[in-house]
Amino acid sequence: MSDGPRVLSPDRSQLYWDMVDLESQIEAGHLARVVWAFVETLDLSALYAAIRARDEVAGRPTADPRVLLALWLYATAEGVGSARALERLCRSHCAYRWLLGGVPVNYHGLSDFRAGHGEILDRVLSESVAGLAAAGLIDLEEVAADGTKVAANAGRGSFRGAAGLGRFERAARERVERLRAELAAEPAASERRRRAARERAARDVAARAEAARRKLAALQEEKQRRAKTHPQEEAAKKEPQVSTTDPQARIMRMADGSFRPAYNVIVSATPAAQVVLGIAVSDRRNDVGIAGSVIETIAARFGRAPARLLLDTRAATRDDIVAMATRAGDPVTVYSPPPPRSEQALPDSIRKLEWRRRNEPPAVATWRARMATAQGRAIYARRRSIETINADLKNHGLRRFFLRGLNKVRCEALLHAIAHNLRRASTLGHAWA
Repeated sequence: MSDGPRVLSPDRSQLYWDMVDLESQIEAGHLARVVWAFVETLDLSALYAAIRARDEVAGRPTADPRVLLALWLYATAEGVGSARALERLCRSHCAYRWLLGGVPVNYHGLSDFRAGHGEILDRVLSESVAGLAAAGLIDLEEVAADGTKVAANAGRGSFRGAAGLGRFERAARERVERLRAELAAEPAASERRRRAARERAARDVAARAEAARRKLAALQEEKQRRAKTHPQEEAAKKEPQVSTTDPQARIMRMADGSFRPAYNVIVSATPAAQVVLGIAVSDRRNDVGIAGSVIETIAARFGRAPARLLLDTRAATRDDIVAMATRAGDPVTVYSPPPPRSEQALPDSIRKLEWRRRNEPPAVATWRARMATAQGRAIYARRRSIETINADLKNHGLRRFFLRGLNKVRCEALLHAIAHNLRRASTLGHAWA
């Protein structure tokens, strides 16, 4: 007779029937519930209209677009940017399973959904702001804007000049032609499918090479234009190069001083509530002159422009300051520190500067006087909250884009902006209804 210990050992070959109550898996105030409550308020009729499987039409039913949008918003809020990772979480994580409610999804469908609805996501961002404004939680009178660099999904080694791009294009065309010939000569159906997939991939590479050629021509034209006004500066630069992985990405100086392929993400937000009002993605390497586009975007999105715009140095040009001060119906007051005067400026340069100051438009003179006061500097100091928002976006995954191409990375950036607003709504105690 054994006197050993009695234990319950695992039996993983046994089949089990489990009763799962999804509602009990997450607490009442969980962010997933906030996301779903928000998504339920949206008009997504355009997404439903695009579904081809209808009551009297043959076809397999698709996943509910409302579920897909909620999944991506919650995943983005949690810093998850990979479609494959999201698919895995939908099988194992209780919050994602609650959002799914038994709807089957796969990474391919999730990836296609994220990249294909930029206009709808832009409208959803507006509705997230409108809901908070209607509840009196944000004030649209004051807006801060700033650009932050986000790494592109491309490596430095993918950048090529004119000669290297020509060789890449020839190799891509030859590969497509060779695969087409192999596909026509191969009788086996399964092998044909594999070769067809390889041909599609080769065609995609050839299309990227063609897009890179167009981008290179645009960069060369830009360099020629700048050479007329900045000849020495342009002469010192290398010849333009473009990426064959993401042709619309450009080499930019990052916050840590390094140079990497990136996009410039311009965020506009309310400083007090730290709610994102708009987000734009550009291949511009600096923020000079972004004021006009920020104001026009906000005015188009919400029907009016803010009373005050807080910007970093040089983000508003002299022409921008004049244009905003003289806007019909809703003039905008700019708070942006003037560029510092160089201590090594020659006397002749100083005389020219003083002459320009004496003859500058009244709106620019008023702006300089405003920024010289303690009140003006105190209002501008509130712009620092935009740095907090940029840091929060990056801490939740907006450090490197998963998608490629300006339109697709814009969709990714919009998801981050909406997810940020939902986190802020949860913090502010707003309940979507």
